[in-house]
Formats: sequence, C-alpha cells, structure tokens
Amino acid sequence: MIKCQACGTQNLDTSQFCDECGDALIKYEAPNPPKSDTGTSETVIETPPPENPVFQAASVTSVGVPPVQGKDEEAEAEDDAGDDEANDIDRFKPHGVHANLVIERGQAIGTEFPITSEESNIGRWDADNGVFPDIDLDAHDAEAKVSRKHARILFKNGQYMVEDLGSTNGTFVNRGRRLIPGNPHILSDGDEIIVGKTFLRFQVVK
Repeated sequence: MIKCQACGTQNLDTSQFCDECGDALIKYEAPNPPKSDTGTSETVIETPPPENPVFQAASVTSVGVPPVQGKDEEAEAEDDAGDDEANDIDRFKPHGVHANLVIERGQAIGTEFPITSEESNIGRWDADNGVFPDIDLDAHDAEAKVSRKHARILFKNGQYMVEDLGSTNGTFVNRGRRLIPGNPHILSDGDEIIVGKTFLRFQVVK
C-alpha cells in the first residue's frame, strides 16, 4: 500500500494518484542492502565501540628490556667482577716474564735468566743428548759443576718452587741443606739458589 502524503489515504501499490484527493503518489524505495562476495544480500551490523575501553599496560620485561637491578644486586655484581679481576692478576701468565734468576758471583755477575713458563729447567746445553734447558748455564760454568739436567723452577697453585732433578753436585736454597731430588722447595722473592758452584738470586717481577 502507498500512503498519500496529502490526505493520508492508503492506496494500492499500482496506483499513481490518490483515490481520495487525486494527488500524485510518491513511491518510497528502500535502498538495496550490500551484497557479499557470493552475490547474496547480507545485513551489515556495526557494533558500537565500548564506552570505557580498558587498556592493559605491557610489562617492561615483555618487550625484552631487563628489569632494573636493585642496589644490593649491583653491589654483588661489582664484587664478583672485582674477584674475577683479582683472580686474573694472580693467574700465571705463560707468555710474560714473571720472575728472574740472576747470577750473583763470577765474571757473569748480573746476568739475568727470565722465567716465562710454569716449568723452567736449569742445566747445561747438550745437543748430542737432546738436552736443551730453559736456563742454560753452560757458558757460566767453567768447572762443569752444573748437571745437564740439574734442577727446575715450578709455578703451582700461586707459588714458586725449585726442585732438584737428581743432580751430581746438588741444589741448595739460602745456604741450607741439600735438596732431596724430586721434592719441590717453596721459594720466596729474594731467595738464593746454588746449583753446583753457580750462585743465583730468585727475583719475582712486580
């Protein structure tokens, strides 16, 4: 039915003029609803946004930022770093000069022999027998009182030691008793070591 806008009379859908007043009738056509991809009409319903949207703050650690350390944790980390640094200082450096043996008597007085490894052998060079000591006293031992494999300087557990290797004329520290072969003797900075008839002074490089 079509309602006349002038008098309000209901007329048939096919009528063009009002049966009561003769006024022209205006047909109202509803807009076509939108079509979906399948070609069929569908009703689109828009959902209004919530009146009070709630936003949840993201955790700082969720984006990869580490949590802030407290003062106690920072102090503990600094202490650990200090301990590591101290251990590095105490740790043996195999490629650096960390001690010396210095000849104290004779024409070669003042001659230094650097100690650069955890084990340094003292003796006389003998190529025929394959003996190549780290500290070669052959040129400073005219009487050949130093054995080819006489003694060795060791560095273990933060301490320096000297050990006799079964030498003929013995090894002595600070004019004491002859060292027993195979028994390392702990050294201190400034100790005197006698191998055969060669007097040496042990010095720690500081």
